[in-house]
This record gives sequence, C-alpha cells and structure tokens, in this order.
Amino acid sequence: MMSVENSETININVLFFAKSRELAKTSRAVFAVESVVKTGQLLKQLIDRFDLSAISNCIILAHNENYLENLDEEIRLQQGDEIAVIPPISGG
Repeated sequence: MMSVENSETININVLFFAKSRELAKTSRAVFAVESVVKTGQLLKQLIDRFDLSAISNCIILAHNENYLENLDEEIRLQQGDEIAVIPPISGG
C-alpha cells in the first residue's frame, strides 16, 4: 500500500453528471488533491468543495472510468486523472 506521507498535491479533472452537475453549477472542474488519498476522503472533499451535501449519501465515484466501491481504499491519482461524480439516475 502507498503511504500518504509520500503524497504530493496534483490537479485532477472532475466530471459532474445529472444532479451533481446541477449542484456544482458546472459539468467539469480542475481540483487540487493529494496524489494518494482514501476514496472516502476524496468523496468528502468533493462534497464540501462543490456543495454536494444534498446527494452525499448516494454519490458514486469513478476513477478513469473505473468505479470506486471501497471508501476505505487508498487510491493513487496522477496529474490529469479523471474523477466522475455520478449521482443516482432517476427516470421512468
């Protein structure tokens, strides 16, 4: 496992879909984050920074098109990586 002590701050691209796009008031943003972070910490940072608390209990994150399912897992991000914020999809 990677250690957070060896982490540096990098810029990632965050993509917002559906309700998250409405709450964040944008479809994409550049976000500065530690290069090694736990999924749950990243989620909390995104919720706080982009005012996503209204949907905080049902957001799914994807890192470079791969779903992040374990909030306790440490992920290694690289400059320019994409994080997608995917809220629940409603429809009929």
